[in-house]
Amino acid sequence: MVSRLNPYISFDGDARPAMEFYKEVFGGTLALNTFGESGAAGTPQADNIMHALLETPSGFTLMAADTPPGMEYSKGGNFSVSVSGDDEAELRGYWEKLSAGGTVSVPLEKQMWGDVFGMCTDRFGIPWMVDIVQAKA
Repeated sequence: MVSRLNPYISFDGDARPAMEFYKEVFGGTLALNTFGESGAAGTPQADNIMHALLETPSGFTLMAADTPPGMEYSKGGNFSVSVSGDDEAELRGYWEKLSAGGTVSVPLEKQMWGDVFGMCTDRFGIPWMVDIVQAKA
């Protein structure tokens, strides 16, 4: 898997209809994962989207999620740039450089879905997500 760079949009509870709309616009394959499927079953957010991935025939990649509980939603400031792949050394190198002089909001560490993931805002105020995809067993 090569590393990829793409936008990641945050929504306030309407990620599912938004991503279904983008699928209608761009075509492609849409994968949706809910908070309930990721350990938050039985909560008010269980049906909200924890992660959405749209991959289009034109080579576009668009990711999105509903804003999780405890994080503030800010319309207009609701995007991040996501870098993901399986080359751990390469992605950790990006993380070190992007987070240097910036602010780390989620440390780069193993998450409940199995990947190593972190979020930071670089010294220029751009929000980044780095996801080191773990090999499927």
